[in-house]
Amino acid sequence: MTTIGQSSLSQFTPFRIEPMFVNRVWGYKDLRPWYERVAAADPIGEVWLTGDDCLVATGPHTGSKLSALFLDAPEAMLGAAAPSHESPLLLKVIFAKQKLSVQVHPDDKLAQKYGQPRGKTECWYALAAEAGAQVAAGLKPGVTLDQVRAGIHAGTLEQDLNVLDIAQGDMVLVDAGTVHAIWPGAILLETQQNCDLTYRLYDYGRPRELHIEKSLEALRLTTGAGKVPPVSSADRTILINAEYFRVERIPVSGSRTSDTLPAAGQPAQGLAYLFAAAGAGKIVTPGFEAVDLPLRGIVGIPAASPAFTVEDSGGLDLIRITPNWPGNSA
Repeated sequence: MTTIGQSSLSQFTPFRIEPMFVNRVWGYKDLRPWYERVAAADPIGEVWLTGDDCLVATGPHTGSKLSALFLDAPEAMLGAAAPSHESPLLLKVIFAKQKLSVQVHPDDKLAQKYGQPRGKTECWYALAAEAGAQVAAGLKPGVTLDQVRAGIHAGTLEQDLNVLDIAQGDMVLVDAGTVHAIWPGAILLETQQNCDLTYRLYDYGRPRELHIEKSLEALRLTTGAGKVPPVSSADRTILINAEYFRVERIPVSGSRTSDTLPAAGQPAQGLAYLFAAAGAGKIVTPGFEAVDLPLRGIVGIPAASPAFTVEDSGGLDLIRITPNWPGNSA
């Protein structure tokens, strides 16, 4: 393994990231056919694609934790304009066999009040959905804080939630302060601030800690949460362009060069992640070994990456995810 701090910028080529399989009481024992993974004991509910402890799988930094790359080479990973030197985004695939808790995430200000570096705004992209699949994002209009508190204690909080039918291809914004819940029936690609801070209001009687007072402090009665319509152009579909992140579907007809991946108005170079929602691809960088992008796999593109080409290995549905710095959205 190369010592990151001694690496030259030329070594920050695209690299594949090994996913982490995270146990959750509401998850699945068997993730096949999505991932070749069967739980030995507790069910798996989340596949972390860019967690701090995820390992680099290819290239000179193979075996390094993803967080180490940001810590030791922030400019090479993020670019000089980044306002922070930390990994900005946590990407997950959510597998809910049972209902998740009814929960809320704090915003940056509240998280920092309680000693955490940042809050959590997120979005969900439905990779698949069964007929009748639903999620909850926000409270119904007119619901008061007293009603929320009463619903928690009476076990009727679900009645106050804004429920959305969800189909494959839908995108849902869940900004910080939104009371929300994920229910069975959909496989979701979650893009979020790099934070795993959750306050649970209600958990269907499961023996897990609730955070009622912090939840009531964090929640907002009205938020910007809800479905986000896609915006299509000749060379991409913008699934969401929000504070903290941007998620796009990028068509690859045979191959596509790296200079065509950023949209007009976006920085030419900056951190990006390429995720194969379907099919498979390959990242080809002249002078370096090609990097496979397998089905449901992810490749990190450092800001210092040299030019490369994305090749379609068959049926590639490419999702490109980038952080949105303040004043940087197009």
